[in-house]
Amino acid sequence: MSSSTGTALVTGASSGLGAEFAAQLAAQGHDLILVARSGDRLAALAEHLSAEHGVRAEVVVQDLAEPDAARRIADELAARGLTVDLLVNNAGFGTCGRFEEIPGARDHDQLMVNVVALVDLTHALLPGMLERGRGAVVNVASNAAFQPSPYFAVYGASKAFVLNFGLALRQEYRRRGIRVLTLCPGPVETAFFDVIGTRNAAVTGSMTTPEPVVRAALRALDRDRGYLAPGLGNALTAHLTPRRPRTVVAAIAERITRKVLTPAPTTPKPQAQAQEQPQPQKQKQEHTA
Repeated sequence: MSSSTGTALVTGASSGLGAEFAAQLAAQGHDLILVARSGDRLAALAEHLSAEHGVRAEVVVQDLAEPDAARRIADELAARGLTVDLLVNNAGFGTCGRFEEIPGARDHDQLMVNVVALVDLTHALLPGMLERGRGAVVNVASNAAFQPSPYFAVYGASKAFVLNFGLALRQEYRRRGIRVLTLCPGPVETAFFDVIGTRNAAVTGSMTTPEPVVRAALRALDRDRGYLAPGLGNALTAHLTPRRPRTVVAAIAERITRKVLTPAPTTPKPQAQAQEQPQPQKQKQEHTA
């Protein structure tokens, strides 16, 4: 399947990486189904992309932290007669700090969005791709997927799940007409860092913007890559870190990630398109970096 045809469903589509995926896919000629919690922002984006690129853009408002989120989305698609050729599981958020100080409900919601909704949506939509003999899934993980991440324990573990899940699915379906790519970016300038509560969460100290990350991902999808860690530093992390003993990797990671425990500098934040995330109070998701 070419990544320039068919209908794409993008979660976390109201801003950040999700909005960038939507924009670049619309430019390639994809019709769109945009999913997030912010109906007004989704509607504005859908109207803009439809007018600019002449594509059909549908909006589905849904909080992916809800247990039946994927079923509700699938039911809505069926009611509208919509099928999905490309699923972009982009929505996600993170928590950081000492594990015992992070509210359990917050980590629960994080797992519902980062893991459960991602798997449930794939279950819901992949069978239809198989019936049609073509399709693709892009799962957004993180460079945190390649090693244990102290002070990001649940976030890092959720992204390790996404990476291994995606690689396993790729092997299952690569000879059956389905492409599966797992995207593992480093820090990306989105609302992720506002939601997580500190820009020290960008432990490498450098960030990129959504545009080159999404461009590289769609190129990798066209080339049927299994996973992509865009950028030289991220690629080195992806390829070299797993070759070390896991306990050593965890110890090294702790020395790097402990900076999240100290207050971040109060410098002005760059203006950037931000990906929608759940807020600390239970609401109705940079992504993921």
